[in-house]
Amino acid sequence: MLDDNRITAVLGPTNTGKTHYAIERMLGHRTGIIGLPLRLLAREVYDRIVALRGPSVVALVTGEERIVPPRTQYWVCTVEAMPDGMGTDFLAIDEIQLCADPERGHVFTDRLLHARGTRETLFLGADSMRSAIAELVPKAQFLRRDRLSELVYAGSKKISRMPGRSAIVGFSVDNVYAIAELLRRQKGGAAVVMGALSPRTRNAQVEMYQNGDVDYLVATDAIGMGLNLDINHVAFSSLTKFDGRRMRPLQPNELAQIAGRAGRYMRHGSFGVTGEAPLIEDGVVDAITNHRFAPVKKLQWRNSGLEFGNAARLIASLESPTDDHWLTRAREADDLMALKTLSARDDVAVRIGGPQDVKRLWDVCRIPDFRGISHAEHAAILEQIFAYLQQYNRIPDDWLARQVKRLDRSEGDIDALSKRLAFIRTWTYVAQRKGWVDDETHWREATRAVEDRLSDALHARLTQRFVDRRTSVLLRRLKQKEGLVAEVNDKGEVTVEGQLIGRLEGFRFTQDKTANADEAKTLRAASVAALAPQFHLLADRFYNAPDTEIDFTEQGGLMWGEHAVGKLVAGDDALKPQAVAFVDDEAGVDVATKVQRRLQHFIDRKVATLFEPLLNLSKDDTLPPIARGFAFRMIENFGIVPRSEVAAEVKDLDQDARATLRKHGIRFGQFTIFMPLLLKPAPTRLRLVLWALANKLDEFPESPPPGLVTIPTEKDAPKGWDTMSGYRAAGSRAIRIDMLERLADMLRAENSRSGFEANPDMLSITGMTLEQFADLMQGLGYKAEKGERVKVKPAPVEEAKADEGEKPAEEAKPEGEAEASEAPAEAAPEAEAPKESEAPAETPEQSEDAPEMEVFYTFTWAPKRQGGGERRKPQGKGKPRGKPQGKRPPRDGAKTYQARPPKKEKKIDPDNPFAAALMGLKDKG
Repeated sequence: MLDDNRITAVLGPTNTGKTHYAIERMLGHRTGIIGLPLRLLAREVYDRIVALRGPSVVALVTGEERIVPPRTQYWVCTVEAMPDGMGTDFLAIDEIQLCADPERGHVFTDRLLHARGTRETLFLGADSMRSAIAELVPKAQFLRRDRLSELVYAGSKKISRMPGRSAIVGFSVDNVYAIAELLRRQKGGAAVVMGALSPRTRNAQVEMYQNGDVDYLVATDAIGMGLNLDINHVAFSSLTKFDGRRMRPLQPNELAQIAGRAGRYMRHGSFGVTGEAPLIEDGVVDAITNHRFAPVKKLQWRNSGLEFGNAARLIASLESPTDDHWLTRAREADDLMALKTLSARDDVAVRIGGPQDVKRLWDVCRIPDFRGISHAEHAAILEQIFAYLQQYNRIPDDWLARQVKRLDRSEGDIDALSKRLAFIRTWTYVAQRKGWVDDETHWREATRAVEDRLSDALHARLTQRFVDRRTSVLLRRLKQKEGLVAEVNDKGEVTVEGQLIGRLEGFRFTQDKTANADEAKTLRAASVAALAPQFHLLADRFYNAPDTEIDFTEQGGLMWGEHAVGKLVAGDDALKPQAVAFVDDEAGVDVATKVQRRLQHFIDRKVATLFEPLLNLSKDDTLPPIARGFAFRMIENFGIVPRSEVAAEVKDLDQDARATLRKHGIRFGQFTIFMPLLLKPAPTRLRLVLWALANKLDEFPESPPPGLVTIPTEKDAPKGWDTMSGYRAAGSRAIRIDMLERLADMLRAENSRSGFEANPDMLSITGMTLEQFADLMQGLGYKAEKGERVKVKPAPVEEAKADEGEKPAEEAKPEGEAEASEAPAEAAPEAEAPKESEAPAETPEQSEDAPEMEVFYTFTWAPKRQGGGERRKPQGKGKPRGKPQGKRPPRDGAKTYQARPPKKEKKIDPDNPFAAALMGLKDKG
C-alpha cells in the first residue's frame, strides 16, 4: 500500500509507457491533475480519460481552452495552465526534463519544487534528471522504466527512398513545408504536425496518417513531447535549430527525445538523417541507442514569491537571484519584458494604484505572443487590454467582437490561415481569463468556433497542398497487393479506385498532366495491370469499325474519331504507304498487331478508291510501249505533270498512244498533262500526303480549300506543292490547272503578237479583278501594259445581243488541229484589236466638263524575261513565227496565218471525242 504523499520520479527513455502509467495511477485516486508540456498532448490525454470515465468528470485547461464540468474529478492541463492550490489526491508532471529548457524551464522547475498531490506525486521524464531530482526533492523515490522496443540507427536516406510510416523532422515552418511538398510529388503526400497548429487541425492531420491515407509525417520537434503515433522511422532533415535567440546544434538528449518516437510498444524503430543533414556522430548514436546522456546540471528558475506592492517591486522579485547551485536564473522571458515595457509608459503608470492593479498588469503581461509579431506591437495590444480592464473592469464586448470578426474568414492560403489561427489564440486566451469579459461562456464558445473553422480550413489547405490523394490511394492499394480495376468513361478518362489517373487516347495511356516524374512511375505501375483488359476490348472494337470512323490527317496521321491511332510512313511504292500503329507496349503484341492490320486495310482501300484511274493505268498491259513509258511518268507524279517537264515525251507520242492514254482519262493540256478525276478535293488531299511521304518532308503542306479557282502562292512551300495541289503558280497567285486550260483556250483566240485586252469571260472564270488578272498573265509569260483612256458608255442591250447573234459557233477541230490547241498561246490567230465598245467599262454618269477615265491592260506574249533572260514558253519550243491560228473564223478580207509549217494530215482517231465533227468538216471540204 502506498504511503501518504508519496513522491515518485518515473524516469527512462521514450516508449516506456510513462504517460500511460501516470494515467492509470491518477484514475486509481478520487481526484487528480496532470500537467503536460503541449496543449496537443493535453488534448490527447484528455480524450483518452474521457473515453474511460466520461466527460462529466474530466476537465481540460490550457491557455486557449477551458472545459470544466461542475463535478470535475480529473484535471488535464498544460504545465503553465495548472491551477494553484487544487489539493488533488494525485499530481503528475510530464516531461520533467524541460526544467532545463531556456524558454519554459522555470515553470517546470517551479512545479518540481512546489506542486504536490495530497496522496501521490509523479514526475515523468528522462533519466538525466535523476541527480537533480534527488538533490532538490530528497523524499523522491525513483522508478526506472526501460524502453519496450529497440531503437537503431539507419544512417542517411534520400526522401525518394524513405520507407513507409516515417516521420521527417524539420525545425522551421519553411523547412516543414518544403519537405511535405517533396513528399507529395514523390510519395503521394504527407501529414503535417506542428506545435503552432490547433488541436483540431493537428488531430485531423494525424488521423490522415494513422488511417493510412498518407504514409509519411512531416513534423517539428513537437512530436518529441509524448505524441503517440504509429511511426517506424524518424529522419532528421537538420541537426541544428533556432532556439529563439540563435542557431545551435541539437543536444544528444534532444535528438533522442525526437528519435524515440520511432517504434511503439513492442515494435522496433529506427532513426537517421535525410536531405543535407550530416551523419550523426558515432558517440551521439551510441548515446541515443543505449539511452545514456549527461545528467542535467542546472535547472532554469525564476522566483515564484512575487511582490505586488508596485511594478518596480514586482520586477525586482522576478529578477531576484538564487543561491542554490542547482538552479540558474532564467533569462528574461516575454512576460517580464512586456512588464518592463508597459510599466515604463506614463499612460500605464497613472492607472496603477495599488497591489491589485499591479497583479492585474502582471496577468495581462502573461498573455503569450502567439502571433510572433514584434515586441512593440504585442506590447501595444497588452496596453489596450489593460486600459479597458482598468477603465471598465472588463474588456468591452464590441471591441472584442471586432477583433474576433476580423479573423473569422476561412479563405486564403496556408500562411494566411496560420496567422489568423495564431491571432485568434490570443483572444481565446483572453476569453479564458476569469473576470475579463462579461459573458465568459459566450466568448469561449465564440472564439473556439472561429478557431475550429480556421482549423478546418487550414487542414483542407494543408491536405490540398501536401497530399495527392490519387497517388496515395494507388500506393496503398499496390502495397496491399490488391487487384486494381480501371474504369474508362465515354470521355476516355481512366479512374482507379475513384481517382483520375489519366486518359486513354486511342491505344495510348496519357497520364494526368499534374503528375510529376516521380508520381508518373506510380501511376504507370497502377495503370498497366488495370488497363490490360481495356486495351483488348478496344482493339476488338477498332478492328470491326467501319472505314467511315477512320481518317488520315494532312500530316500523315491516322485517326479513329478524335484520337490518333497511327501514322503513315513511306513504302517501297509511293502508292503503297505503310501504317504504323500507336499502341503502348503494355497493351501487348496481339493488340498492336490487330491495330496495325486494321490501319493498313484502311489506307490500302483509301488509295484504291481515290486513285482508281491511276491504278487502272498502271495495270493496263495493253498499252503500247511508248504509252507505257508515259504512263509510268504519270503514275510517279500521282496523275499530274507539268507539260514543260515532259514536252519531248509528249512530242514522241503518236495518235494511237494518245488515244489509248485518253481512254484512261488523261488530258493533254497546254500547260499540264493531268487526270481531271484526280483534281477533286479528296484525291488532292491524299496525293499531297503521299507526295510528302515520298519526298521525306519534315512538315507536310496542307491542301488548298476546295472550290477555289486561284490561291495565293506560298513562298516557303516545297517545290512542286502547287502542282500536287492541282494548281500552277503564276505571279502572286496560283490558278487551278483545269481552269488554266480553259483560259488557255480563250487566249488562243486572241492576237498575242499585236496585243489584246482581257474580256469579261477571262475575268469571270478566274474570279479576279483586272489588276490581279494582269499579275496572273505576267506569271504565265505575257507582258501587261497598263493604260488609261476615256470610258465609253456601253452599247444598248438590244444591239449587243444582235452583235452576239452574228458570231458563228465554234467548230470542233480535227485531231490534226488538236496539236494547235495544245500549242502555246502565242500561236493563236491574229485578230483585230478589240473595239472600244467591247472593252470593259464602268457605267457611272460622267461629268460634262471632265470625261470619266478607265484603266485597261494590253497583253502581248513576252518571250524575254526582265533582265534579258529568255522566257520559257509553255511547251518549251522556239519563238513563235507568223501569226498563230485561233478558233474564231477570219473576218471579211482578213488573212490567216499559221505559227508552224502545215502538218501532214494524219488519220483521224475514231476514239477521238471530236471524230464525228471532224468527219463532217472533211465531207464539206
